[in-house]
Amino acid sequence: MAPHLLPLNTIAAAGARDPSLLSPSEYDGDAASIRSDQDTDSDDDERQLRARNSRELRAHDRLVLMEEEELDQLVTETRRRQERERRGSNLPIPNPLRLFARRGSDASVSRSRSPSAQPTPLNLPAGLVSEKRSLRKARRKAKRERILADAQHGEDGELMFEMEEGGMKDGSSTGDSSGRDDSDEVDRRGLLQLADTKSKRKRNWCRWLLVYSLVAVAFAILVLLAWKLSMGRKKRPVGSGQLVSNGTAMFAPTTILISLDGFRADFLNRGLTPRLNAFVKEGVSPLYMLPSFPSVTFPNHYTLATGLYPESHGVVGNAFWDPALQEEFFYTDASRSLDPKWWGGEPFWVTAQRQGLKTAIHMWPGSEAHILSTEPTYMDQYNGKEKLARKVDRILDFLDMPDSERPQIIAAYVPNVDSDGHKYGPNSTEIRSTIQKIDNMLDKIFQGLEDRHLTGIVNVIVVSDHGMATTDISRLVQLEDLVDLEKIDHTDGWPLVGLRPKNPAELQSIYNGLVEKTKSNPGLDIYLRDVNMPERYHFSKNERIAPLWIVPKTGWALVKMAEMNLKEAKTKGVIYHPRGLHGYDHEHPLMRAIFVARGPAFPHQPNSRVDNFQNIEVYNMLCDSVGIEPAQNNGTLRLPLTPIGLHSGDNPGTESNSPPDPVVATTTAASSSSTITAGSQTSTSSPVKSIVVDPVVTTATVAESSSSPASTATPNTIGVDLPKPEPTEHPSGGEDDPGVDGGEDTDEDVGNKSFWDWITDKVDKIWGKISGSKSSDSSSDQETSQ
Repeated sequence: MAPHLLPLNTIAAAGARDPSLLSPSEYDGDAASIRSDQDTDSDDDERQLRARNSRELRAHDRLVLMEEEELDQLVTETRRRQERERRGSNLPIPNPLRLFARRGSDASVSRSRSPSAQPTPLNLPAGLVSEKRSLRKARRKAKRERILADAQHGEDGELMFEMEEGGMKDGSSTGDSSGRDDSDEVDRRGLLQLADTKSKRKRNWCRWLLVYSLVAVAFAILVLLAWKLSMGRKKRPVGSGQLVSNGTAMFAPTTILISLDGFRADFLNRGLTPRLNAFVKEGVSPLYMLPSFPSVTFPNHYTLATGLYPESHGVVGNAFWDPALQEEFFYTDASRSLDPKWWGGEPFWVTAQRQGLKTAIHMWPGSEAHILSTEPTYMDQYNGKEKLARKVDRILDFLDMPDSERPQIIAAYVPNVDSDGHKYGPNSTEIRSTIQKIDNMLDKIFQGLEDRHLTGIVNVIVVSDHGMATTDISRLVQLEDLVDLEKIDHTDGWPLVGLRPKNPAELQSIYNGLVEKTKSNPGLDIYLRDVNMPERYHFSKNERIAPLWIVPKTGWALVKMAEMNLKEAKTKGVIYHPRGLHGYDHEHPLMRAIFVARGPAFPHQPNSRVDNFQNIEVYNMLCDSVGIEPAQNNGTLRLPLTPIGLHSGDNPGTESNSPPDPVVATTTAASSSSTITAGSQTSTSSPVKSIVVDPVVTTATVAESSSSPASTATPNTIGVDLPKPEPTEHPSGGEDDPGVDGGEDTDEDVGNKSFWDWITDKVDKIWGKISGSKSSDSSSDQETSQ
């Protein structure tokens, strides 16, 4: 039987029912379920026209729309692909403007909603394209069957829902092609997405505004910090790359540092130092420079070299015990003192060498200790017998070196004044001769600079480490009379004495005994390191500092029985040696040192005077003068300094040709007053317990009068200033110094300075409270605060 022939009885039956079997009007609607895959679209249209209800018509319309949309999309994509191929490349070319588009913008949102924003199809093989078409045709067929079935056997259902909600969307259960974008739901969703995007953008905007505000505040703070730092450094010399010619050679910034050991500040007023006094008039200097406590050679020279207090760099005396190392440091024993383990901090020669500068160190204390495994370029070992003329030649020889070998820092140590001060006393005829020799040595150095045309090229800084006080047997105390040395493990220091008990539990009882035994002696103070050591000493934060100290007043000293039997010595009229001593309170007038500087790093008016400062400041100045960055230290002053005026004319005090006995003046009358004359200065003070003075510097008289004449003062001279009331001790161990003001400006102070100076001082004080550091532009109170 032929495949397309029907049985005759079937045809007859059909003819019996209706002679027009093939007429569309008589077609059975139920035959749609057996439609072949080969049926054409016209057959579908015919059946849809004869659909018996509106649901079938809507289903038919939906299918037609789906197919038209797919066809339109395919045509559009095909045209785009052909257009790209005509331009010569099959690779998609991205729009470069997209790189600058912000994420989440309206344009990107609209593109994501656009039905045409579909990925560009790639050129695929013919077989793969045919397979995709077959799969797509099968999916359409399945959707049509399901939609028609739902339309025939139920209400509109899902079809009605999807049509009312805006059409079939991608991934919906009724189709996989894009739906209509003009429906209300699509617009509503788009608006919701747009509102959500705007909300996110607003939140992001607020977040970024906060971030930008914080960044702006931080930047403003950094700018203020930079401005504050630049105020003190804007005139600072540049680094070693700046070269200046003296006519025969090129010189990088170069500084000569000369230390005159034991040169007391008021030695400049004895008429013995014409060259040094001329140097003061040529340069910049304070009335005096304060040493560090204790005012002895090794701690102070290493403070000059590092800018650190002795408690910070670890060399806390000329002799001390280290409980951690279980060893003793003694300055004259090279086998111990030259071990680098004793020396903390970073001295200026190490700082300079590490930053590429050459240094020449002539006998400076500590320079031979191989500190931080860094050696000076040139180093001269200590020789106490070296002639002063040889020192002059050595300094000038360094300057005469070729450019590639010449050091930029030359430091020289001169021990002569200290040595003769100990031997003969600070008021002896011998010390006068020594001071003159030192002045002649400096004159030869300055003359050598002048001959080499280096006066305006090379910086020169002259300092001393401490002063000197006259000793006398009447101001000696037998140590064994104060403490049982059998209970003491180690004694440190001299003339002040540190005690380390063998049994730490006995420390308090030993202290109490010392306080009781020294009540009647005004020449001694007793301190516990961790309890009542004066804060201004900066002498407590190191285990190398003994826990208990006997600190004599200036001019007093302690002796052990092995050194001198004091009772027998007084009976025999023995003269105590050394005749001069130091190591006392670093703020006492007899312990004052000097600082005088001149050169291109000190661009000040000649004879400029700056506020008095402590020797921790010298390290920073030395580093600034040659343009290197100092290591961390306790100093705060930086170049250029800020002068407060000019020095007054010289008016030295009176001299004696022989060392007279010291004067001890006491008074107990509450109504009495004492008149103190210091050089050319006169003032009155309240009653004092005891005054021990060097007759060359001050003389004291006790006037039995209840009235006190108004104080008068003549212009200050170097090393001498108006005396201040002596601080009185509180029971708690603190001090109340009426000479130190409360830090507030008085009306008189404001009247003596311009409004700008006054407001600048206020800003500096506020800045000091914020930063916790002192301003480099110190006020006139700096002397008392150091």
